Amino acid sequence: MILPRYMEIDLAADKVQSYSISQNDYQMFLGGKSLAAKILYDELPANINPLAAENLLVINTGPLTGTGAPSSSRFNISSKSPLTGAIASSNCGGTFGTRLRRAGFDGLVIRGQAPHPVYIEILDGGILIKDARDLWGLDTEEFQNHFNKKYGQLVIGPAGENMVLYACAISGERAAGRCGIGAVMGSKNLKGLVAGGDMPIPIADKSRWREYTARWMKALKQHPGTGQDLPRLGTAGFVNKSNRSKVLPVHNFQAVNAEESYKISGETLASDYLERNSGCLSCPIRCERRVKIDGKDVKGPEYETIGLFGSNIGNYDLKPIINWNHQADRLGLDTISLAGSIAFAMELQQKGKKDFGLKFDNIEGISTAIDDIAYRRGVCAELADGTKRLAEKYGEKDSAIQVKGLELASYDPRHTVGLGLGYATANRGACHLGGGFLSFLEVLSPVTISGLTTSGKAALTVFFQNSMEAVSLGGSCLFTAFTVIPPFLFGRKKDNLLSKIVGRLILLSSPMIKFLAMHPLLLRFKLFALFPHVEALEIVTGRKITTGDFIRYGERAFTIERMFNNREGISATDDILPGRIMEELTVGQKIKMQDKLTAMLEEYYFIRRYDQQGRPSKKLLNKLNL
Repeated sequence: MILPRYMEIDLAADKVQSYSISQNDYQMFLGGKSLAAKILYDELPANINPLAAENLLVINTGPLTGTGAPSSSRFNISSKSPLTGAIASSNCGGTFGTRLRRAGFDGLVIRGQAPHPVYIEILDGGILIKDARDLWGLDTEEFQNHFNKKYGQLVIGPAGENMVLYACAISGERAAGRCGIGAVMGSKNLKGLVAGGDMPIPIADKSRWREYTARWMKALKQHPGTGQDLPRLGTAGFVNKSNRSKVLPVHNFQAVNAEESYKISGETLASDYLERNSGCLSCPIRCERRVKIDGKDVKGPEYETIGLFGSNIGNYDLKPIINWNHQADRLGLDTISLAGSIAFAMELQQKGKKDFGLKFDNIEGISTAIDDIAYRRGVCAELADGTKRLAEKYGEKDSAIQVKGLELASYDPRHTVGLGLGYATANRGACHLGGGFLSFLEVLSPVTISGLTTSGKAALTVFFQNSMEAVSLGGSCLFTAFTVIPPFLFGRKKDNLLSKIVGRLILLSSPMIKFLAMHPLLLRFKLFALFPHVEALEIVTGRKITTGDFIRYGERAFTIERMFNNREGISATDDILPGRIMEELTVGQKIKMQDKLTAMLEEYYFIRRYDQQGRPSKKLLNKLNL
């Protein structure tokens, strides 16, 4: 067995040395966010300041990263979040992960604070800490233009330098967006990392691998979801679907159903602004939108950015959204938390609590506010700390649309209650992906499953959370799991009879899904149509892996992150949703989300084997060898 090669970089001591990954940890956690969480759990004492030198930054890859597997350029960054005080994990599709592996390394553990701005050069098996004082102050694009385009780069902008609590890191034009990873880098005086090389990435069975990747690529290209819908419209195609399902938020989640949503839809983006579509390394899906700003070809906005900078602030013009998205990327800001903070500021103005110069239905001043947030200047400097802290100062706690300090994605959970349960229980806060993304079934896919019913949602949430954790830690894009929906269901109206039957069967199967979520090792098979990732990991690592093993990897990853959060004082009392979401009814809703969440959480904890405080039981820890 070839163990992954990790390096420890001490910025304070200007020292680089090998970091040992034990065979046991590799066998149990494999890579990505799972192995990163184990490192943080072992290394970090409880209750440290996330912006102190003692915090660690773990940048690592999965076994599939850079192997040529479909959509496998993903890499992970984990730390303790300055925004939430919980575990931080942020996944990115830029080139850095692949180039890191080609440089000869699978992961980095970065500690300490440099005495002045630095960047880390990782080339052909060597690592150097270099002076970055002349690069400090550059935006993410300017920094990357200093280096050869063949290198993978990971960089912060002015927002990270000024430790905006939701500052992100950028690789190429892809963002490791959530949880304030950029602020942690800024606190360490780490401007960026540059990686490259020609070293081989280990694959246990190369001859079998070539055939398998070709089969997987073909399957993704031929599937209607990943071969037609996402390439045609990207995630912007979710706008109209979300609006029809009463999920697209309006005016800081005060309402749903935006009559003018078609103006900011994926269809309008495609017809009026799209230059071409593109994608990450080795990705056949090509969901990225390429647009023009002042004649320059740049990455266009994703669904989250469109929804939160669109209907959620009362804006139905795509052009400023495109500009704000590019502006945020260059400054190094997470667009979800940024737009959520601006929407909350608008509501504070609406209610006469505080005037930040920002108003609903008015885009004037937003570009200036984004700059001011990144540089922490003027009246909008306060928005750099996120909605939870703003609510603590100005009141309106129920209108701060966050969980555990992390702002919600652009899905109102009152009509996608499975996602609501996911928001409440996701380890990094209100994350639609870490929450299991049940809105995929309830809103986006051609399967018809009511987003209002709680039936079966606890079991489905656990199963989806564990499965998506497994996909992520292996190094794959989560969109590669979309092929789980049979192709014959696509191309039909959402509420057609067949889709209703399939949806009903899924809910009726929830007792079986619940049982399998609790006993995944019974899935002693590999099924390409379900998770092609399983056999891919087996071929690359040389280790026998079943579907049950795969899901168990995800369960262990989710649990070790939960253990980290418990140690930080986070418990069942934090598995909640914003007061507005819990107590206020929206159109078409008859039962408050509070009642639904309470019922779902009870079953969720049972399936997870958590106690009433939301802590993993001894039985669970023994089962997972934790």
